[in-house]
Amino acid sequence: MQNYPLLSLINSPEDLRLLNKEQLPQVCRELREYLLESVSQSSGHLASGLGTVELTVALHYVFKTPFDQLIWDVGHQAYPHKILTGRRDQMSTIRQKGGLHPFPWRGESEFDVLSVGHSSTSISAGLGIAIAAERENAGRQTVCVIGDGAITAGMAFEALNHAGALHTNMLVILNDNEMSISENVGALNNHLARIFSGSFYSTVRDGSKKILDKVPTVKNFMKKTEEHMKGVMFSPESTLFEELGFNYIGPIDGHNIDELIATLSNMRDLKGPQLLHIKTKKGKGYTPAENDPIGFHGVPKFDHLSGQLPKSNATPTYSKIFGDWLCEMAERDPKLIGITPAMREGSGMVEFSQRFPQQYFDVAIAEQHAVTFAAGLAIGGYKPVVAIYSTFLQRAYDQLIHDVAIQDLPVLFAIDRAGIVGADGQTHQGAFDISFMRCIPNLIIMTPSNENECRQMLYTGYHYGKPAAVRYPRGNAMGVTLEPLQPLELGKSKHIREGKKVAILNFGTLLPNALIAAEKLDATVIDMRFVKPLDVTRINEIANSHELLVTLEENAIQGGAGSAVAEVLNQHQHQVKLLQLGLPDFFIPQGSQAETLTDLKLDAAGIEQQIVDFLAEK
Repeated sequence: MQNYPLLSLINSPEDLRLLNKEQLPQVCRELREYLLESVSQSSGHLASGLGTVELTVALHYVFKTPFDQLIWDVGHQAYPHKILTGRRDQMSTIRQKGGLHPFPWRGESEFDVLSVGHSSTSISAGLGIAIAAERENAGRQTVCVIGDGAITAGMAFEALNHAGALHTNMLVILNDNEMSISENVGALNNHLARIFSGSFYSTVRDGSKKILDKVPTVKNFMKKTEEHMKGVMFSPESTLFEELGFNYIGPIDGHNIDELIATLSNMRDLKGPQLLHIKTKKGKGYTPAENDPIGFHGVPKFDHLSGQLPKSNATPTYSKIFGDWLCEMAERDPKLIGITPAMREGSGMVEFSQRFPQQYFDVAIAEQHAVTFAAGLAIGGYKPVVAIYSTFLQRAYDQLIHDVAIQDLPVLFAIDRAGIVGADGQTHQGAFDISFMRCIPNLIIMTPSNENECRQMLYTGYHYGKPAAVRYPRGNAMGVTLEPLQPLELGKSKHIREGKKVAILNFGTLLPNALIAAEKLDATVIDMRFVKPLDVTRINEIANSHELLVTLEENAIQGGAGSAVAEVLNQHQHQVKLLQLGLPDFFIPQGSQAETLTDLKLDAAGIEQQIVDFLAEK
């Protein structure tokens, strides 16, 4: 730490608050350099954290954390927060098995007030925390930091609407990182923000309100005048937040540590709901990340001195396979509409968005809207394909049931990141989609074992004219030959290997592991392909000719594909033994996909061992 003379002294925010304000610019420089060095060596989220360095320093300097409670939205931007709150020397372990959690995590630090991973939760949780503090007369402050992307979600506006109506003391910081919203920022805005957040202005404002309460017509006129002034001098969105009941301040320069500290110090003692709008630059201070904030959002290990991210020579990812299929279908069918809730890059839709812009919609971080929007397009005669991560589809469960399945609308769900996702941990594992979808009538559910099967299933679901879902994992595909597209027979499994006594019924991309285990055990292997409808005929045949059925899936065992097989066996009163292999009943922490599958005994050796142990017990 010899290159970081001030940062090396900061083991908690209390140490930071012992420094003079004049030292803080150097702290910010060291913090940014340390973040870049550590993430380039460990992998992780980079650009967002680079953009919040000054904000993080200012927040911990002005507010008495952890007594004052600081809540981060999503958590990509919270790496500097981790560094300043006693975890600096553990940053090399972030997102690794047994290491620091990739997001704020309550079990990791008292400074992490809210465990996060999904977007747009900070204001709702912050309001609850603020009301609890108010009722306990704790005297603590509540601060929520939300990005301009996260505030696009309906949940954030629901919380803003509620908070404004309750007049609870809380501060919401809108971190506008030049990806959207207004452009008005500069010296005048900084100066006016100081005025409107200052004690003299707030005293006059509150005193005037008390007087004008007795003259409602004049009070309303003055309120509208104040909102108009802020709208003219600041930015149009100020009026929106004022209408929601917040006192809006900003926008101010989020990289000017002096202005941040002055404004936050003023706002700390203001009563009621406050909103501070700051302007930052994603990737600030590192030119490659400033020029490509999306590419440097999440990075592998790389040489930060050259600024070059490593190129992969591996087989295409399942996301790429989906994106290529989407382009192939769009060439044939102008009725195809591709929809993503702010996951264009992750879902493999970049080329599609560029080649077919009229058939592409990014609805921002609004999963509920994405699904019902797709339902409306289907009603209108179009063929919507919703590309969504398994963990994010959870947020649109009501819409999946009510707006798509009940109406039996032909919406195709391309469910990426199904199963173990690796380094992002508990909040991102795609562990539950089979379980929560399997009980929904009218919905077809398919589990490809490789990329060719994935393409055929997408094609089948797209043309079937009913709600359909294809779930596929994060990461690289198998490298199998891609065949011409043709529809699959609905609910038809595939016999892969003939064996004796034991039959493995595989659902998904663990098939290679199942085959290795089957060779050792001389077991039959069936690639089931469809969770719904199930190949009941095949299950009955196998149950009559084998002593043990083993179901294998990368989904929670409870309610999963294995449970569907158990229901069939029970319905037909088969006496065959059943072993259900899948994800156990706990939230699975971070680690590489390979490490996690090994730990859960879902690699080839683990599958074999679980079967051997089960047979020995019986």
